[in-house]
Amino acid sequence: MTEINPEPVDQTTPVEPAPNRIWSTTGRLVVVFLVVGLIALLAWGLVQAEKTPLEEGMAPDFTLTSFDGRTYTLSDLRGNVVIINFWASWCPPCREEAAYLERTWRKYKDKGVIFIGVDYADAEKPALAYIDEFDITYFNGPDLGTRISQSYNIKGVPETYYVAKDGTLRGNHIGPLFEPELDNRIDELLSEPYTK
Repeated sequence: MTEINPEPVDQTTPVEPAPNRIWSTTGRLVVVFLVVGLIALLAWGLVQAEKTPLEEGMAPDFTLTSFDGRTYTLSDLRGNVVIINFWASWCPPCREEAAYLERTWRKYKDKGVIFIGVDYADAEKPALAYIDEFDITYFNGPDLGTRISQSYNIKGVPETYYVAKDGTLRGNHIGPLFEPELDNRIDELLSEPYTK
């Protein structure tokens, strides 16, 4: 009887190629950076949401160039009561107060009161159409890069800020203004003495 020797059986496990370690490390770093970035973005958003519009202290200074090329710097207007109104042409509540703001401006413009309209996140053409529609004659300019609105921590439009003769904030109003609220605030601020 002859023995048949079977062919030897290879009992080793097939070796799979090693994973690309460079990609694994890079992939992990990308994921870590994305997660950290997302957490940082969420934290920043929460901090911004917690900020309330300014109501007191020195009014943040700014320089604004109007749609017709004139320039105002807030700190140069000391001695005057200044009304700062944030608005946009796409804002329905802004339309509710537009005529009242213009009427009030015309009533007080020769009494030491200055109105500044700050056009927020708007395109120039509709902003100019809005100004024309409501025959707005007080100073208005675009808030390029939303720098001014950020410094006042606005929550939306319309928002109005009252600046006393000495440059301090004396409150704000969120939402459209209706008679006689603005007149009353201006009269209060005009009655305050001013010393340089």
